[in-house]
Amino acid sequence: MSRIGKKPVAVPSGATATISGQTVSVKGPKGTLTFTATDDVTITQEDGAIKVTPRGTSKRARQQWGMTRSMVENLTIGVTDGFKKELELQGVGYRAAMQGKDLKLSLGYSHEVIFEVPQGITVTVPKPTEVVIEGIDQQQVGQVAANIREWRAPEPYKGKGIRYKGEYIFRKEGKKK
Repeated sequence: MSRIGKKPVAVPSGATATISGQTVSVKGPKGTLTFTATDDVTITQEDGAIKVTPRGTSKRARQQWGMTRSMVENLTIGVTDGFKKELELQGVGYRAAMQGKDLKLSLGYSHEVIFEVPQGITVTVPKPTEVVIEGIDQQQVGQVAANIREWRAPEPYKGKGIRYKGEYIFRKEGKKK
């Protein structure tokens, strides 16, 4: 039994959910998101909540049960509150700034890195060493954050690079003299 899958997903006030076949569409104050589930689960709407149940007892049906419920919950959170990832830049001369709709990063290369922000994502730079990524789609927010971090992942000796806020970097001892 999936402990996550058993819980119904409550549709918050201000959001409306519609189910047509295997497609769940949630509309809220921040926008509209849809998710299409596999045929291994059944999705129903009861008492202002969305319930996911597996079709059969196969391993795949049980796997899809909890995953589908989590995806539906992410739709409701996304259209009401949205998702947010924060990045920190650490290193001498590492800076970030918005240049129109693009993010300009100075990361110790001989050139500036220009990152084009995809549609549906909002990037803000409150400080030159902080980048905040916001959007309604959790997967897209996480992917944009990972793409930005990829330019200079934190290294274990000095800790320089782009890291998630609050991320712990395991430090190594340098060479012995």
